[in-house]
Amino acid sequence: MIVVTGATGGLGGATVEHLLKRVPAGQVGVSVRDTAKAQHFADRGVRVRQGSYEDPATLRDSFAGAEQVLLVSGNDPAADMVGLHRNAVEAAVAAGARRILYTSQQGAVPGNPYRPSDIHIATEAILGDCGVAWTALRNGAYGPLDQVLGPWQRTGVIAQPEDGPVPYTDRADIAEATAVVLAGDRSFDGPVTLTAPTAVTFDDFTKIASDLTGRTIKRVVLDDEQWVADQITIGVPEQMARLMLTWYQAARAGYFAEAGPLLAELLGREPRTAADRLAAHIAT
Repeated sequence: MIVVTGATGGLGGATVEHLLKRVPAGQVGVSVRDTAKAQHFADRGVRVRQGSYEDPATLRDSFAGAEQVLLVSGNDPAADMVGLHRNAVEAAVAAGARRILYTSQQGAVPGNPYRPSDIHIATEAILGDCGVAWTALRNGAYGPLDQVLGPWQRTGVIAQPEDGPVPYTDRADIAEATAVVLAGDRSFDGPVTLTAPTAVTFDDFTKIASDLTGRTIKRVVLDDEQWVADQITIGVPEQMARLMLTWYQAARAGYFAEAGPLLAELLGREPRTAADRLAAHIAT
């Protein structure tokens, strides 16, 4: 059995949908906080059990019988995510899983200024010591583009801090590739990187956006502290603004620059590009 955590979230839920196209529903289980929200999976024959990273006993029950467990990483900045991930890893080991897969992040290496990297680095170290085969899926940035580009459609300007090349990746492609790894015969040991084929900068985005809209979109580089102040002015908590700033700092330092071919290999096609994602964003 393959058990997926976080199956009522965006990435976990999409991964389960792709799994159900590849393996019988009876071979898929989900571990979720609220089983009512996973009723649509239960109705299709998926085993649904309650499980929470805060409650190892429920995790051991929800992981029972699993050959593989996909641990979707948490992202609560106020929580001890490393401790919670440790709970999940230990529960998977106790349940007898033969392989643990974990949704990590591209550039999860020492020195990366983007603060969530520390969580992924520590969790990968826990996996390395757990005594069970493991895979860390270091996913390229797949969050909403408006989060990193700002309100350019309204202003005609991408006014953000200095950036660097990033292979902005489609979450749907990541979910499909994750299902391919879980359902396939090919094993990956340790960290592997899943990204779109090409890394782009905000300068590239201005050209792409100009072509897509027929407008002249400009790029303005904001001072880091000015950008933080602007974010606070529009209601973003300072702690959150400074956390996001570390992402731009990591990008400009090249921590997200490398784009790899594995995602395309797993999909059997070219992943969606940054231009594809931006066009879809404009259309919504």
